[in-house]
Amino acid sequence: MKTFLKNNITYIKLFLVALFFGSTFVAGRIMAANLPPFTSAFLRFLLASFFLILFVFKKYGKFPRINFPQFLLIIALGLTGAAGYSFFLFSGLKYITASRASIIISLNPSVITLLSILILKEKFTKYKFAGIILSLTGALIVISQGNLRVILQGKIGQGELFILGCVVCWSSFTVLGKIIMRDLKPIIAITYACLVGILILILPVYQEGVLQNIFQYSIEVWLSVFALGFLGTALAFTWFYEGVDKIGPSRAGIFINFVPIFATLMAILILHEKLSPSLIIGAVFVISGVYLTNYQAKNIKIEKPKEINVRA
Repeated sequence: MKTFLKNNITYIKLFLVALFFGSTFVAGRIMAANLPPFTSAFLRFLLASFFLILFVFKKYGKFPRINFPQFLLIIALGLTGAAGYSFFLFSGLKYITASRASIIISLNPSVITLLSILILKEKFTKYKFAGIILSLTGALIVISQGNLRVILQGKIGQGELFILGCVVCWSSFTVLGKIIMRDLKPIIAITYACLVGILILILPVYQEGVLQNIFQYSIEVWLSVFALGFLGTALAFTWFYEGVDKIGPSRAGIFINFVPIFATLMAILILHEKLSPSLIIGAVFVISGVYLTNYQAKNIKIEKPKEINVRA
């Protein structure tokens, strides 16, 4: 048993990463029902930053100095990946189920690929094209709950629009991250982004005025903060990039396909959400699209990228 765990510890960690990422939608749904969006985001990244700082000092001993262009990029990362993404996530989860939100957010890899092609001039292959089309089709099925005429009539719900805002923010965060992570270790860049996110969130959190009752929060809310801040952010990102380093981004990235599956299963078991036919069909399309978007033909030699697209 010990030999098995030792030889497969990286794969076990990556499996848990997908589980932790999936849990963020359930925890986010609980927090959205009890706290305003900025307060939820602030608590998540406050806890995440505490543990990320510990991880960075344990592994590297210190934080590297950054120049002014890097500083501007980190501010952009904090705005998009921390403050913006979380605001849209918690706002959207007030209106739609965790399972639906997780499937819509699974559009991220396809949107990131599209932005990378347009902005970073990455190669556009037939697999990426097919993956983007499949993912988009699946997301539209989920958003419209199987009635695509809703999309044509412009009757998209408020919750769905907020979650689409998550996709825009996280895709922007990842593309910007590809630039800064050429010079900074991923975990260091993410820690800086979380710290900037906290600073950005201080004023709106103060205006929400909820933190004064912080010691009156229920155990359910605090468990959700822990799931989001420690498991779904600090630990998940640390283990994911360890996996990327040890087995490569392509194999590590396969585990991200399990995120919407875990999110949906936990939403059904914990939140008692119902599994609709449109959700199942949409999930199949989206997950197939994500696989194709990240697929590389065996006869094509691809240069190893520095980081891979993920979502939280």
